[in-house]
Amino acid sequence: MAQLSIRSVSKSYGAVQVLDDVSVEVEEGSFVVLLGPSGCGKSTLLHAVAGLNPIDSGSIVIGDRNVTNLPARERDVAMVFQSYALYPTMTVAQNIAFPLKMRGLDRRTSDEKVAGVARLLQIEPLLSRLPRELSGGQRQRVAIGRALVRDPRLFLFDEPLSNLDAALRTELRAEIKRLHQSIRRTMVYVTHDQTEALTLADKIVVLKAGKIEQTGTPLSLYDDPDNVFVAGFIGTPRMNFLKATVVDDGKALTAGEARVDITHLKARLDNGRTVTLGIRPEHLDEKEGVTLSLAVDVTERLGSTSYVHGALPSGETVVAERREDQPRFGETITLRFQPTRARIFDAEGNRIR
Repeated sequence: MAQLSIRSVSKSYGAVQVLDDVSVEVEEGSFVVLLGPSGCGKSTLLHAVAGLNPIDSGSIVIGDRNVTNLPARERDVAMVFQSYALYPTMTVAQNIAFPLKMRGLDRRTSDEKVAGVARLLQIEPLLSRLPRELSGGQRQRVAIGRALVRDPRLFLFDEPLSNLDAALRTELRAEIKRLHQSIRRTMVYVTHDQTEALTLADKIVVLKAGKIEQTGTPLSLYDDPDNVFVAGFIGTPRMNFLKATVVDDGKALTAGEARVDITHLKARLDNGRTVTLGIRPEHLDEKEGVTLSLAVDVTERLGSTSYVHGALPSGETVVAERREDQPRFGETITLRFQPTRARIFDAEGNRIR
């Protein structure tokens, strides 16, 4: 195991700044997810840690070794890619054993290590098969096994589940979580899927346009976002955002016809100031509180829970969770939320606390 320190790393391709002064601390034995939309720099950062991409400035330290200028083969890391990259003419056992063969490990020790990894990943019946005889999920398990057998100091995952269907993603996500809990090795995982991030991570690093927007535990990012981007990116369905105005000498907001008490905030806001009020869909199904009138457009029924899409009198669109009733198109329903559940953001999108 090893701690990973990414210190003030920057990377450009010509005039395009891909990483801009990025610093991340990954504690030994932890599971850290780099999360963000396409083009945010998360894979570039992971490849820099692996030694596949040189950086322009900054440093990368694994354990007590500064590996910034070391080639990939000397960093003692193992990487699992989006593509399985298995050798088609080799069996599963041979694919897993390949890194050991390259090291010159003797056959008996190699076979023992392969058998141990196969047991851990529950792929023992597959060892004699060729990759073409495997499903996508099975192939990704083999790719993970090939990384595991190397016994590296650091595991890197570059969107390993993105090629799988929804059911397989859920299954493999749980297996990766169990794997980490079993071996307690340091893991860094890249994804654009916030569900993967929330379920897998000890800590999430949210990136946008090459910069870190916020770092924290999944629960802290969900409950206490620093800005509109994080608030909207974390959570499914996304947080609702409404235009609001400060009134009553900074004691309240008006959002359409609703009045929202904000005396719980430490910040004091000037009358007339325009802000953004954020409220999550699951917080709009309270028995009492601030009321909003919603004209229902679409209802998505998901078993015991439904998501209602509609418009407020202001024309702003809202998604609300409903656990009991299932409104229909054309109905007007009343939504309720507690003021302390709302999150307030300034004109630049930064959180007001």
